[in-house]
Amino acid sequence: MKVLFRIFIATMLSGSLIAAANAQCGTWNNLPNKEDLEGAHSIYRQYMKDKQVADIEQLDAENFKIAFDNWKKVYDAAPAADGQRATHYADGRTFYMAMHNKSNDAAKKKEYADMILRLYDEQMQCYKNEAFLLGRKAYDMFYYLPSYGVKKESYEAFKKAIEKGGNSSEYIVLDPTGQLMTYLFQQKQITKEEVEMMTEKLTAIAEHNEKNNKQYGAYYRQGLDAMENSLDPIADQVFDCEYFKKKLLPSFKENPDDIEVVKYVYTKLRTQGCDSTDTEMAGLRLQYENLAKSINDSLEIVLRQTNPGYYASILQQEGKYSEAIEKYKEAIEKETDNDKKAQFYYSIANIQTWQLDQYSSARENARKAASLKSGWGKPYILIGDMYARTSRNCGDDWNTRLAILAAIEKYAYAKSIDSEVTSDANDRIGRYVDAKPAREEGFMRKVNPGDSVTVGCWIGETVRISFKN
Repeated sequence: MKVLFRIFIATMLSGSLIAAANAQCGTWNNLPNKEDLEGAHSIYRQYMKDKQVADIEQLDAENFKIAFDNWKKVYDAAPAADGQRATHYADGRTFYMAMHNKSNDAAKKKEYADMILRLYDEQMQCYKNEAFLLGRKAYDMFYYLPSYGVKKESYEAFKKAIEKGGNSSEYIVLDPTGQLMTYLFQQKQITKEEVEMMTEKLTAIAEHNEKNNKQYGAYYRQGLDAMENSLDPIADQVFDCEYFKKKLLPSFKENPDDIEVVKYVYTKLRTQGCDSTDTEMAGLRLQYENLAKSINDSLEIVLRQTNPGYYASILQQEGKYSEAIEKYKEAIEKETDNDKKAQFYYSIANIQTWQLDQYSSARENARKAASLKSGWGKPYILIGDMYARTSRNCGDDWNTRLAILAAIEKYAYAKSIDSEVTSDANDRIGRYVDAKPAREEGFMRKVNPGDSVTVGCWIGETVRISFKN
């Protein structure tokens, strides 16, 4: 008995569903008022022909009522028209979208939105073509119906459309699905795996159509690019090396000589876990190194030609001292900044002191350096080094020790005007303090502490006598 009852209920439900479907797909073909319905159809269609939603919104209230009432009449009686066209469903969506856009009542807008979606569902029930209509339905939900908009329901609608349509899915589903995935992933409403799966599916659809769809292939490419851009905010968290390779390597191949592109692609792929020993990664790195060297070489040539001070420092490092001095002199002639001029004079003096043994010229250039940059102790440290270095060439032991006093005085003066050289000056003074003249030698020469004495040889300076302890 229970089995018979279940069969009866199932039969009743099945009958109800069939009746509902028939009602949704009813035509005027066998209706007694067929001519009246066809007339109403013709009346409202005059307002709809070649019109978009924006055009219907511009109708005045009287004409809108005439059009809408006649559409409602035929839709209620024969939603599927003559069974050969889905006009009533499509036109109904246009009417309701116009009313939705013009209304300021949130409840009414939701009512109109739901009716638009119902008309999509009824058209699919009667005329199939689900792949196309599901995509358009989702598109309207996302872009035009804020009660759905950027929500899980819109995403599920796109997902259903894509699963149904496969490679026949329209290119318009690509970008909004990407936007929804980004938002829903950020809101923790879908998983990383879900994003990966849907992205892989959409990419395959786009690439298939780019290759095989002559009419719209370019639109699928644009849609895929837009989708990838939409996914950018979450890409690092979701995708692996292979995704970024597929996305970025084409830009490298299109711009192999653009160092910024090559650098970005390589860095991004490394960040996403790509193995640096991978063939493509090794190629990227080699290309970047070659480009960098080429650019650096070119910049080096220009820099040497336009910046004699820089070129002089390079020549100095290379041991080409005479050429370096000439370049420093050229730099001095072109330079207007006294601090920079001072540095160039100091560099010349440094070369002449340590590499060329040209002490008189070195001292002259050190003094010029000091005169251009006040409070700078390094030139005086260098002059002191000259005196200490040449002290043994000043004749007898007495003059050698006077030369050391001259050096110590320069070190002392250097630290008195420049605290930055204090440590260097003190180290040198400590090194030479025991090389001062002996007190006995001074007494023999009738020279007392504090007396002024002229140093012999090339130094020719007057020093104040102090003895070693």
